[in-house]
Amino acid sequence: MRELQCLEAPFEAKSGPSQSLHQGTVTLAPPASPIDEIKDIAAIAAVSAGAAALLTACGGGGGGGGGSFAGLAAPSTTTKTADAAQPTMGVAIPDSPIVAGAATTTYTTPANNKDAARFLSQASPGATKAQITAMQAMSYSAWIDAQFALPRSQTHVDWLSGQGYGSATYLGQVNGLDNTVWRKFISSPDLLRQRMVMALTEIFVVSIDGFNAYYPQFSVGYFLDVLESNAFGNYRNLLLEVSRTTAMGTYLTFVGNQLANPTTGSQPDENYAREIMQLFTIGLYKLNNDGSQVLVNDAPVETYTQADVSGLARVFTGWYDDTSGGQQTPSAYTRPMVQLSALYEEGAKTFLGTTIPAGPKTQAGAIDSLTRAIDTLFNHPNMPPFVCRQLIQRLVTSNPSPAYVNRVANAFINNGSGVRGDMKAVIRQILLDDEARNPFISTTIAFGKLREPVVRFLNWARGWAATSASGAWNIGDLSSAADGLGQSPMHSPSVFNFFRPGYVPTNSDLGKYNLNGPEFQITNESTVSGYVNFMQSAVSGQILTDLKPNYGTLTAIAANSGALLDEINLVLAGGELSAATLATLKAAVDTISADNDTGKLNRVYAALTLVLASPEYIVQK
Repeated sequence: MRELQCLEAPFEAKSGPSQSLHQGTVTLAPPASPIDEIKDIAAIAAVSAGAAALLTACGGGGGGGGGSFAGLAAPSTTTKTADAAQPTMGVAIPDSPIVAGAATTTYTTPANNKDAARFLSQASPGATKAQITAMQAMSYSAWIDAQFALPRSQTHVDWLSGQGYGSATYLGQVNGLDNTVWRKFISSPDLLRQRMVMALTEIFVVSIDGFNAYYPQFSVGYFLDVLESNAFGNYRNLLLEVSRTTAMGTYLTFVGNQLANPTTGSQPDENYAREIMQLFTIGLYKLNNDGSQVLVNDAPVETYTQADVSGLARVFTGWYDDTSGGQQTPSAYTRPMVQLSALYEEGAKTFLGTTIPAGPKTQAGAIDSLTRAIDTLFNHPNMPPFVCRQLIQRLVTSNPSPAYVNRVANAFINNGSGVRGDMKAVIRQILLDDEARNPFISTTIAFGKLREPVVRFLNWARGWAATSASGAWNIGDLSSAADGLGQSPMHSPSVFNFFRPGYVPTNSDLGKYNLNGPEFQITNESTVSGYVNFMQSAVSGQILTDLKPNYGTLTAIAANSGALLDEINLVLAGGELSAATLATLKAAVDTISADNDTGKLNRVYAALTLVLASPEYIVQK
């Protein structure tokens, strides 16, 4: 048996003695495995390398991708493919505790603070208790309307310029990008817009790592501003603007792309042509409007061929940074790319059954060709289910029913006024749909998603209104699994994001029923222990010393451990922690004296870390 003492040593993903999160002692049995070590420290279950422990603890609640939804729709017979980005439908799962008629009930307003917190967990990067209370007093639709009406906060480009990152000192450096990204995600008042930007960065993936530009932070900052300006706009315009950002042109290697040379045999770079189809618009296989695959002779049907890629690649020739204000200046990276006519392929371009006629080697001719190409993709029948299913995964649940996907796809097709691609209509349908709001559905084993590490960090920072003492938001790149989150915005290891929408965790309950769990792809013993270590230190202010959360409301009730845990449970987990889990955590927190301010703070640190490590929080229901 061991005695664990607090805030003196980190968690370790290995057997052996370790120290816990608070002063005072808790007697625990020796750990039998690395996961048992984390169980001991957090006083709860945690995930294993294959995610089985977390799945067991959560009743199979987490996941992401495409399984059927028991009780709501018949299972699909679609064959599972190996494609990383293509959503697929799974097999039937066991009976779910859905009451008769529950799936058709309409929920328009939160019945209690738990409903309000649950809604905000889907619609925001995190919310304070005051914001949850305010949400209770309005309808879900009214809250969305209010968010749509909020103005954008200071742009990334303006902030970078104001902080001096445009000076020659930062030429060729990435300094400033992490700062402005965290600034927006943690402090910008437009909660829904920031949540959508997060979702879009995991579809339109650009990474600063290895980025080759004179001012990479401005290039990627401008790209984020484009996502933000179009988050409530139209997906067609989003595609057009993203396709002319220097960030996307650099990351997917079509900036400076040249027309074919018959003499040398060189061909245009096809990278962006392939990825805009595979990842941003139509996917690899033809889909029904409900997201299930179209099958011919029991086999999926490809959406495009190599010839289509080659034909589309001709559109993305001749585009280059706008250096009219100078090449080694931030302005070259904060404007849409322009044409170098000598590099542009003016001939006809054929792909997906469409031929864009030959046009002049001019800026206008290239823009016309680009617009026609985007319109072809935008009007493809795969676009609505392919995009909408991923947005549902990012916000609400990893395994939406075919009916849910169909309803959201229909909102994409027609916003009610004949407009296709209206993001406001799509967002409304995702968040207001009965499958998202119905509390009975949320208890089914197929519903929910694993909160990715960045979201957990933002839930904490937003939940207690963290500010930057210096105004510089010195948080940095948190990609390290050893001493960070194992994930950091704009640091994806590849264009396929940190995880893939069709990922199925092997040796798990999700895998058993062919349910996808995207976020489990970055979940293993190293990332679990690293996350708990990091959050323990961040919560207690041992690291990230520039970040200042406001724990005033928590220290005021810290003497009452039950009230303390209840408030944290509401703000972080939407009240999802069970009575049994809360009792276990209360027993641990009660070992810490609350006789003075230091003891009260230690109680707050311990309670926050314990909840942040709980599977009932980590799985968003």
